[in-house]
Amino acid sequence: MPGQQHEVTFRFLAQPTDVNFGGKVHGGMAMKWIDQAGYACAVAWSGAYCVTASVSGIQFVAPILIGDLVTVRARLIHTGSSSMHMAVDVLASDLRKDERRLATSCVMVFVALDAPDGKPTPVPRWEPRDDAERQLQAHARRLQELSREMGQLVDARGGENRRDQG
Repeated sequence: MPGQQHEVTFRFLAQPTDVNFGGKVHGGMAMKWIDQAGYACAVAWSGAYCVTASVSGIQFVAPILIGDLVTVRARLIHTGSSSMHMAVDVLASDLRKDERRLATSCVMVFVALDAPDGKPTPVPRWEPRDDAERQLQAHARRLQELSREMGQLVDARGGENRRDQG
């Protein structure tokens, strides 16, 4: 039922096909996992097909090695009218040592689309339940404003480039 599940967790082992010659997971593979978990969380919340609109602040903090238990956790931290902001963390665990480390994190924005036209469709409103969730929501709003400012800067520079060519 839409509006009920605001968090999704995937768990699996890092396999030899996921890593580079140094034995560490490719950044692109981690990004694929992030997108899959974020998508699953967005669809579970909205009950609609969703597309990735942006990924902000991706940080590769620690390597993921072959055989590590990988945990990808996506959780809703803010909703707009048709958009959902997700905090996504990728954790790696060496099962032999019982140690867990943050490997990658980011904030993603998904937009829910309606089935017949593929146009943005409303999503259930999400409300933070505690101070930690309120802080995450504030972080999402700051990233949203920064993204808006960057878009305006790119638009302005695009106009400059067009004038330079004319």
